[in-house]
Amino acid sequence: MKLSLNDRAQYLRAPSIRQFSNRMKDIEDCVNLTIGQPDFNMPQVVKDAYINAINEDMTSYSHNKGLIETRRAVSQYFYHKYNFQYSEEEIIITNGASEALDTSLRSIINIGDEILIPGPIYAGYIPLIETLGGKPVYIDTTHSNYKITPEAIEQHITAKTKAILLNYPTNPTGVTLTFNEVEALVTTLQQHELFIISDEIYAENTFNGTHTSFAQFDSIRDQLLLIGGLSKSHSATGIRIGFLIGPEYLIEKLTFMHAYNCICANVPAQVACIAALNEGLEAPQYMNEAYIERKNYLVQKLESLGFELDAQPEGAFYIFPSIRKFTDNDFEFCVQLLEEAHLAIVPGSSFTDYGKGHVRISYAYDLEVLKEGMRRLEHFIAEHYSAV
Repeated sequence: MKLSLNDRAQYLRAPSIRQFSNRMKDIEDCVNLTIGQPDFNMPQVVKDAYINAINEDMTSYSHNKGLIETRRAVSQYFYHKYNFQYSEEEIIITNGASEALDTSLRSIINIGDEILIPGPIYAGYIPLIETLGGKPVYIDTTHSNYKITPEAIEQHITAKTKAILLNYPTNPTGVTLTFNEVEALVTTLQQHELFIISDEIYAENTFNGTHTSFAQFDSIRDQLLLIGGLSKSHSATGIRIGFLIGPEYLIEKLTFMHAYNCICANVPAQVACIAALNEGLEAPQYMNEAYIERKNYLVQKLESLGFELDAQPEGAFYIFPSIRKFTDNDFEFCVQLLEEAHLAIVPGSSFTDYGKGHVRISYAYDLEVLKEGMRRLEHFIAEHYSAV
């Protein structure tokens, strides 16, 4: 006898990245450029703090919001780095940025609510919204260098709009926003009664200047939920530490949603977070130096092979070239590339329909791995598209 899940479980599906991971299992020499997993080790000072916390038996529950010392470290970090300040009571330490996002959406969406999302965008947002009865409303950014604009927002706001979900630097394009561009969005968003959820997990992976956070603007403070974490900045994806930050009137209620989900974040990881934000501040810098070298290599190589870039990556560790010179079917292109050249990249259509005709390549991999991947890609292009 097979039992049925609820009606919204239909929206739960394996993302395209996982579909390709499954296909890779039988390819022993596959070069995998699909995953956004930094190839660096977590900094030693963070490891030591994690180990010491376990040795000192710090393995009991913390406050639902997290250890006061961890929340204080997060508060001080953002104040010193970006000059905005939230109190310890306005911060929840979560099990990764993913749980921060889930807690936020689970707390605000009513059935039928519309959530504005720029496209192309990280596909993992969509099932969360749909399983809660919300409706993703995509805003096309392909004609504005993958940057959302005030005009585009105004065109999509309706009486059903509950929130806008933003992600800069963005997955999959690597594009980010300047201070002036964020300020222009804030001027528009503050005029509307909606939540602003800003997923800034790639904030520390910004290549040109300093990241601009939406939290730097007091005028939207009552609307804003800020999401961050250690996964990308400190190559700490596995210890699951994220931050959910917002005004106290929201955070008090979101704390209950978080608590009923998981009670509290991993406590030894919370201790490690303190070390990361106090003593491991150099980690993003040396990682970014490698990412910039890898990005520059890929830009030059891909363009030499005939790929086109609609916008240059400015952060994160992804590049999103167009393959329309070769074909419009990005999924079949990636499947054929995997099966014949044993090179795995992600079809752009995985990131909403606005990503069609593109592919995403992660450069969270060693330069020599990238070079081998490009060697295979060059051979594949020469074999199938030499007449293009």
